Amino acid sequence: MPVIIAITVLLLFYFLGYRGYSRRISEKVFGLSEHELTPAHNPKLRDDYDYIPTDRHILWGHHYTSIAGAAPIIGPTVAVIWGWGPALFWIVFGTIFIGAVHDFGALVLSARKDGQTIGGLTSTIINPRVHILFQIVVYFLVWVVLAVFAFAIGILFDRYPASVIPVNFEIIVAILIGFIFRKKKGGIFIPSILALLSLYAMVAVGVMFPISLTPLIGEGGNPVIVWAVFLLIYAAIASLMPVWLLLQPRDYINSHQLIVGLIALFLGLFILNPEMNAPVLNLHPEGAPPLFPIIFVTIACGAISGFHGLVASATTSKQLNKMGDARFIGYGGMLGEGVLALIATLAVAAGLPNWGSEYEVWNASGINAISNFVAGAGHFLEALLLPRPWAQALVAILAISFAATSMDTGARIQRLVVSELGNALKIPILKNRYIATLIAVGPAIPLVMAGPKVWLPLWLLFGTTNQLIGGMTLLVLFVYLYRNKKPLLHIAIPMVFLVTITTGAMIYNILTWISEVNTANASANWMTILIGTAILILEIWMIVEALLILKKLRRERLAQG
Repeated sequence: MPVIIAITVLLLFYFLGYRGYSRRISEKVFGLSEHELTPAHNPKLRDDYDYIPTDRHILWGHHYTSIAGAAPIIGPTVAVIWGWGPALFWIVFGTIFIGAVHDFGALVLSARKDGQTIGGLTSTIINPRVHILFQIVVYFLVWVVLAVFAFAIGILFDRYPASVIPVNFEIIVAILIGFIFRKKKGGIFIPSILALLSLYAMVAVGVMFPISLTPLIGEGGNPVIVWAVFLLIYAAIASLMPVWLLLQPRDYINSHQLIVGLIALFLGLFILNPEMNAPVLNLHPEGAPPLFPIIFVTIACGAISGFHGLVASATTSKQLNKMGDARFIGYGGMLGEGVLALIATLAVAAGLPNWGSEYEVWNASGINAISNFVAGAGHFLEALLLPRPWAQALVAILAISFAATSMDTGARIQRLVVSELGNALKIPILKNRYIATLIAVGPAIPLVMAGPKVWLPLWLLFGTTNQLIGGMTLLVLFVYLYRNKKPLLHIAIPMVFLVTITTGAMIYNILTWISEVNTANASANWMTILIGTAILILEIWMIVEALLILKKLRRERLAQG
């Protein structure tokens, strides 16, 4: 099938989803009003540190680049091993009817509850016991997220050393813009455009002066692991900065980078108009788990992501200027991530001329996923007459920028999770910002030190835990809507589907990893197996608690007549 036909039809579905379905969710389910007070305008909450009213376009940039990390790139590029048909189907319809509804709902609910995180909201909406369970699962999720994204960036820095200088240049410029915008009260749009142009100019510097760690650490060292550890340290430091100093300006620059990057990729795609090199359906790739249910957790953030609910409730809701902006930012931001997942799928399905050799074996498709995306998407940019090193450097910078932003946000979220657990468990030291940050980021280091071999099990662990958090977030929304006698089907159907799928996938993965321990096919180690088992136990516990609260609510409603 020509790629142009496929992409045109799929983008039309997204357009109709935003114009029609999101409006129905906004009006009929949540009943949004422009006159609702947001936490950023609440004088008791506003601190101009975390709670600060923000222009909807700047906030969209922050929210979008925080949720659109490496995940919507990696997941689809791994899942194409089963063929591009199932991948595109789940990305499009999962995004419209599950993922975007989830993100939109999490943002609205948090904004109506003083910017509380979804984990914190479980305490009042369900019960305090579930709150602690939820926060522990979230901690496990972000623990894996930090390790996986650090791995992803480390791989790109190692394979595309021309990206190192431009990416670090962007961080420095973002801090300068944040300072000017905050202290000097200047406009941010023009400086951010100039920063983007400077970033592209620095690509030439990066190509001429690529930075590789191999000469420094020797042939026996692993540069990916060194980069990953460095990036975790960076994420810890960045998470302690005020949102206006680095997070907002860099996210705004990245939103421009995304728009320019997607336009360029689509333009190159339309010029090439390639055929799909991958099959529509490939049911039995070598060494791969079954398509059902594993594809639904392999493609996580490209269709539905519990991490998005954490971002929406931990940072975005605290910066919401008007409640009406929630639809544009929450639902619209998820559609934007869906578009990124689409282009990632097409980059490897149509942009790799040697698709068969790259996707011959399951394990190879995993560790090479993000570099396959850079190669395929770079092929699209070459149609714009860019030299291959430039094209691949630009795509690598795009992927790294998003992954780094998600790491920063993830570390910030993890700090808040540790603090909330300290409050719930009455451990005051955990509420210290620096101690909480150390506990938030430090445990990810042993995961990256385990080496690239555990990358694919970590990714599947991330996917199942991520979807579990999404299912639990939908459960919180369901209970909230049930209490307020609002329509339920838009939330109930995705919730049941997601919880069932993730439970099945987690059980399958754990049993497979255990059966392969101490064999030549082993990829997971006992650390990933134990983490997965702990998460599964917590998941079943939360499901039981949820069923009990729903039973209680039903009795209360029947008693009220």
